[in-house]
Amino acid sequence: MADAENSNKWTTLDRDLNRISRVEVATAYVARPMVGPGIALAFMVIAALLAMLAFGSTSGSLIIAAAAAFGAYMAINIGANDVANNMGPAVGANALTMGGAIAIAAIAESAGALLAGGDVVSTISKGIIDPSGMQNSEIFIWAMMAALISSALWVNLATWVGAPVSTTHSVVGGVMGAGIAAAGMTAVNWPTMGKIAASWVISPVLGGAIAAGFLALIKARILYQDDKIAASRRWVPILVGVMAGAFSAYLAVKGLKRIVKIELEIALLIGVVGGLAVWALCVPLIRRQSEGLENRNKSVKTLFGLPLVVSAALLSFAHGANDVANAVGPLAAIVHATEFGDFAAKVAIPTWVMVIGAFGISFGLFLFGPKLIRMVGSQITKLNPMRAYCVALSAAITVIVASWLGLPVSSTHIAVGGVFGVGFYREWHMERRLQKSSANRPVEKRIAREERRRRKLVRRSHFMTIVAAWVITVPAAALMSASIFWLLSLML
Repeated sequence: MADAENSNKWTTLDRDLNRISRVEVATAYVARPMVGPGIALAFMVIAALLAMLAFGSTSGSLIIAAAAAFGAYMAINIGANDVANNMGPAVGANALTMGGAIAIAAIAESAGALLAGGDVVSTISKGIIDPSGMQNSEIFIWAMMAALISSALWVNLATWVGAPVSTTHSVVGGVMGAGIAAAGMTAVNWPTMGKIAASWVISPVLGGAIAAGFLALIKARILYQDDKIAASRRWVPILVGVMAGAFSAYLAVKGLKRIVKIELEIALLIGVVGGLAVWALCVPLIRRQSEGLENRNKSVKTLFGLPLVVSAALLSFAHGANDVANAVGPLAAIVHATEFGDFAAKVAIPTWVMVIGAFGISFGLFLFGPKLIRMVGSQITKLNPMRAYCVALSAAITVIVASWLGLPVSSTHIAVGGVFGVGFYREWHMERRLQKSSANRPVEKRIAREERRRRKLVRRSHFMTIVAAWVITVPAAALMSASIFWLLSLML
């Protein structure tokens, strides 16, 4: 009898412990969505504390601490949104796992920001507003604070919606809105704003056209050849050499400004030399790698895997070197104005500001980046290594062409435009093949127009969402910035 009672007690205890363990699992599951925001908030607090330690008990230390916190918030949002454009195609093509992409991007972005990030940044975001129109440095500080907060909020909202947007354009909109609120419409450099508006069309169209052109070249010269392996041995080294040349010139123009100033002509010469050298190295490597492969498209895809990974890493390095400086520009302007009591057209970015940018990007990418990486990589259109390679290659070439023509472009718009270009080319190519095959089929076996429309290879809902986000980024950030400046001005 006693044994039975003891057995019942242990059974009851096991049942109660099982319930407790289930409650713990449920609590952990419910709390999981809060881990990311919690870590992000902790990083913002640490950034503010470091800023206060750096400036001690000076009169403006609290302002700088607040700006550092919002700068960290902006950097986190850059990692969550902007970096997806570089890594999304490689992940969508299964050339990289999500974890591998995050690790490579975090290292490359941080290295680009810290090693080759611009040591001088325009505090007025490339001439958007005239600082002399500001009454005093205090108003200028609040204007830059409003620009920083509004651009970070807008990028955060875009990430939540699932739309990759340009962080540089967000900063531009924020600076413009705060400038109008602080000094009126005449403070804005409208010709510069016109060029930026033109880039909304130029960037994605140019990126998409170049990506589609390379995909057409690969299909014609490799995939539709009788001997695909022989064609690959001839053309893959050429394409890799073109990539190496484009990235050499791209990094020389955009990524090495802090180390040495290189003119575009010299950068192009560096690109030609780098491209020829990599082509010569790739010829024997591709021949060795292609030995024993079957004469099929799947074999060709494997030859583009490693070049795609390298191109994604280089894109991230160049992005860290170029775009991060623009994003932390308002923070650098606030630090300069608080420290020296004036504002200048150009100021040096303190090392600790770039550290906040670099680490913030890594945290944002790790905590919130996968959503946008999946969007760019697989939800717009289906990518494989060849298509993703065309996107990466078009991004580098488009920046070089735009620099040569003096056109302002957005790396975000170029990369996503390249994905759209590849997808729309596939639609056009499929439609043309269906029309040819339908012409030779009996009427009853032809594919109806409605069925062909259903087979579209680019998801129209994502296309419309992203384009709408691009169009309203500058005005939305400007409106938010003007409102935030008005609220902050009440504190003066």
